[in-house]
Amino acid sequence: MPETHPNLTRDEARQRARLLSDVVYTVDLDVTGDGDTFGSRTVVRFDCTEPGASTFVDLVAPAVRRITLNGRDVGPAAHRDHRIALEGLAASNELIVEADCAYMRTGVGLHRFADPVDGKVYLHTQFEPFDAHRVFACFDQPDLKAPLELSVRAPAEWLCVSNTAAVEQPPRGQAGVWRFAPTLPISPYIYALVAGPYHQVHDRWDGGGGEPVDLGIYCRASLAPHLDAEEIFTITKQSFAFFTETFGYPYPFGQGGGHPGPSKKYDQLFVPEFNFGAMENPGCVTFSESYLFRSKVTDAARESRAGTITHEMAHMWFGDLVTMRWWDDLWLNESFATYIGTLAVAESTRFTEAWSEFCNQLKAWAYREDQLPSTHPIVADITDTEAVRTHFDGITYAKGASVLKQLVAWVGREGFVEGLRDYFRRHAFGNTTLEDFLGALDRASGRELSDWSKLWLETAGVNTIRPEIRADDGVYGEVALLQEAPERWPTLRPHRIALGLYDRQGGKLVRRERVELDVEGSRTVVPELAGRRVPDLLLINDDDLAYTKVRLDERSLRTVEEHLDELPGSLPRALVWGAAWDMTRDGELATRRFVRLVARHVGAESNVGVLQVLLRHASTATDAYGRPDNRHAMHALLADVARRELERAEPGSDFQLQWARTLADNCVRPEDQAFLLALLSGAESIRGLDIDTELRWHFLVDLASEGAADEGAIAAELERDPTDIGQRRAATARAARPDADAKKEAWAALVERRDVSLARMRALVGGFHQVGQDALLRPYVQRYVDALPGIWSTRGPEEALLLTEGLFPGALVEPATVEAAERALALGLPAPARRILEESQDGVRRALRAREADTETGARARA
Repeated sequence: MPETHPNLTRDEARQRARLLSDVVYTVDLDVTGDGDTFGSRTVVRFDCTEPGASTFVDLVAPAVRRITLNGRDVGPAAHRDHRIALEGLAASNELIVEADCAYMRTGVGLHRFADPVDGKVYLHTQFEPFDAHRVFACFDQPDLKAPLELSVRAPAEWLCVSNTAAVEQPPRGQAGVWRFAPTLPISPYIYALVAGPYHQVHDRWDGGGGEPVDLGIYCRASLAPHLDAEEIFTITKQSFAFFTETFGYPYPFGQGGGHPGPSKKYDQLFVPEFNFGAMENPGCVTFSESYLFRSKVTDAARESRAGTITHEMAHMWFGDLVTMRWWDDLWLNESFATYIGTLAVAESTRFTEAWSEFCNQLKAWAYREDQLPSTHPIVADITDTEAVRTHFDGITYAKGASVLKQLVAWVGREGFVEGLRDYFRRHAFGNTTLEDFLGALDRASGRELSDWSKLWLETAGVNTIRPEIRADDGVYGEVALLQEAPERWPTLRPHRIALGLYDRQGGKLVRRERVELDVEGSRTVVPELAGRRVPDLLLINDDDLAYTKVRLDERSLRTVEEHLDELPGSLPRALVWGAAWDMTRDGELATRRFVRLVARHVGAESNVGVLQVLLRHASTATDAYGRPDNRHAMHALLADVARRELERAEPGSDFQLQWARTLADNCVRPEDQAFLLALLSGAESIRGLDIDTELRWHFLVDLASEGAADEGAIAAELERDPTDIGQRRAATARAARPDADAKKEAWAALVERRDVSLARMRALVGGFHQVGQDALLRPYVQRYVDALPGIWSTRGPEEALLLTEGLFPGALVEPATVEAAERALALGLPAPARRILEESQDGVRRALRAREADTETGARARA
């Protein structure tokens, strides 16, 4: 199948890095035109260790006008297959490339967006892992770091923001050139440009006794009323104080490579149609606009935003200052930022329960992905840049962060911090491997980490620990912990585990005792528990020290079914909920039993983030893991809980908002649909509940999926909210309707048309597959299989990945879907497509197994 997008192999990158050094870029861009392309002129100066050798520079451009190497006209013909061949290199070289590069609508390269509200145009770059060369000619790999001096010719009224401060800009209101101070040596994937008539707000962090940092926050003009800059600045300043103290190294970016001009700066920019949550471009961090809240959100959403802010700031040191040599160590980049970002949120901001959220969401993500057929060791074998795109996953982020959390407990926080400080000092502005990182921790802590690395980083799969209990007359005779491993990944690992013994006292579940021990091998006896009174709840992995799935014994399970609301503390509750959820997914606990557990106790949950996850799990269990003949009753049960809690919730609270959303998510009965429609029309109201823009769309999408909101209702709502965000919400609602024409239109836009932006495609995908619309969706199963070869031969990787995953017919939990996946896997598709198909097929198989266990008695016998 012909390749339609650039790719760089690890071997090619190593060879190029061996030849080249001392790279410097000067880049001039012209974004003043209204066409599909922009002007790009690049001057690259670099040295070659082997004069006379050949290499190549990366460039994607529809037109190349001029190429000269060391004054010699190479000619546009040297540009083939997204590369410019460079022959006969000298010891020192100068390459000049003039080209017309293309604006993108897929969120990579230089993405162009026109705001439908006011017609204003906004640009932003996204280069990770391998897209800088869509904007200028470069050696696009992380270990060829280089300073870049950028200038941009832009229209009047535009702002231009880059990694460093602008040292020259046109007079206000005039078109002209913005020039930026040269960057320090950084990798191409973190160069950045954001341009357009952005709204801006500024502040300053005092530097905590060191050099101050100018702070900026930017968003497009139409979203300026929703920019809560004060909270974002507060989190930013708190994070700077935490990281500079912890790392013992001042923030290194924003001013430029020795430039005597402006002070350091740190800009955070919310850009339209961004592909990810955020990107750690030094001094110019880009964020999804989903973090600008157009309507009321829960505190959990604000905590999530705080976590993203700290995650990206952590990258200024770990990832930007010191960078992985190649994408094999992507995990370390992202895992570290996830772990240390959570630590920063918990210890420097108002969100002090961040570790509960970590347990409840990130670890759950890691456990889920670590059980997929595509799971891989944390240290992955990344052979080329195409493979990178599928490794921004729960192993790379969440499992790696969980394992780092364990590592910190093992080497000690003091040793870990000192190791980090040594690592930053020793490797500043350089590239490293895992061995460099572990070596720094070795030296600081005195721990030898090679065995730890082999067990935790170089093998895949998650262990399960379950209790083996022998008791007589309410007293433990012997308690042992049995460790299991999946057949494919049979590694048994050492775990540091805490056991919590909880008793019911005065209407509370109180921890009577805590035992901490090392678990090794397949069976570990807990001698401390012999002769102890059997508790009402035995909680394995109390305090969440270990990365492992755990099981509840039957006595503990009965206790939590009756009294989970009596367990104080969000972290132990999250651990119990997590164990019950794992047991449900693994077919050891009946789905209806889990949903009833949620229905009975979720109303007492005091952490709104945990509440949101539980309700999402209950819906997933009902739709995917429960028997179809019980689905309506389970949704009705959850709707009844939502109605009850909606009436009891404090007016205007986060909980009131969440219960309103939950009611909509479970509106399978006409009476619930009528109530939601009355709230939308204003015929009904709930004190304190503002039916604002986002909540209206939430209601409408759910109602549309049940056939209770027609095209007229969607069009009327779009008239109220004609923004691009509103247009995408309307696209989701239309695609969600149980209507053959709606499915046909959505399918055509996604598969047959080529003028649909990636952001709109994502919205359509979000509505297309709906549980319960089986008859409408079955005709698209084979169409999906038939469409895959064309998708992967004619689309870019972002579109191909989205369509392959988003259009997989996973809502049809039936053997025919498994068989369709088999047919698709036989097509010879690229590895990223195969990974998605295998994961999706595995999800259907898991759901089928869980449905077998969904009986009144509860558990399927373990194989």
